[in-house]
Amino acid sequence: MADTRERILDAAARVLREQGLSRTTTKRIARESGFSEANLYKRFRDKNELLLAVLTERGGPFGHIVAGARDRAGTGTVRRNLEEIAAAALDFYTEAVPTGGAIFADPQLFSAFRDHLAERGLGPHVPRDLVAAYLRDERELGRLRADTDAHATAALLLGACFQQAFLSHFTAEPRAADADRDTAAALVRTLLGPLLPPE
Repeated sequence: MADTRERILDAAARVLREQGLSRTTTKRIARESGFSEANLYKRFRDKNELLLAVLTERGGPFGHIVAGARDRAGTGTVRRNLEEIAAAALDFYTEAVPTGGAIFADPQLFSAFRDHLAERGLGPHVPRDLVAAYLRDERELGRLRADTDAHATAALLLGACFQQAFLSHFTAEPRAADADRDTAAALVRTLLGPLLPPE
């Protein structure tokens, strides 16, 4: 059984996703988690600290995938490796966009969130930098053209994923289970074609 802190974070993530930031209260989170509000405050200084923990600790596999990207350089195919990154990015950004918008709208929470990330060496630039490092490794191995701009390629891939995730919130259609994989494959195929060395 998950420990108390994990259950609180899971409950807060559900409330945030289902109710939005403005309706996410410690009372709702306590009710959803099955614990008292006092129990929440034993583990988190305030609601903002709890929300920051949700945002940094409940990002799905995306963080682990990009953190381990360099370990995959020279293995499998560049296309498959980037498709895995892109699919995880699409899923992560799709979940993060609504919350991110609410955070940007609250200057105090945004400032706290930015500081919280900076203290931990985290931030929206980190995935881009990790993917760029992976692409540089692949370029050095000769699996990408020598003139490939790794930083620009990483920014284009993750930027396209973010844009797709953002736009997905404007459609009324439910997401198909394999939509992220199909979109990831299309984005990578389009981006990667000109970067592959001649055979």
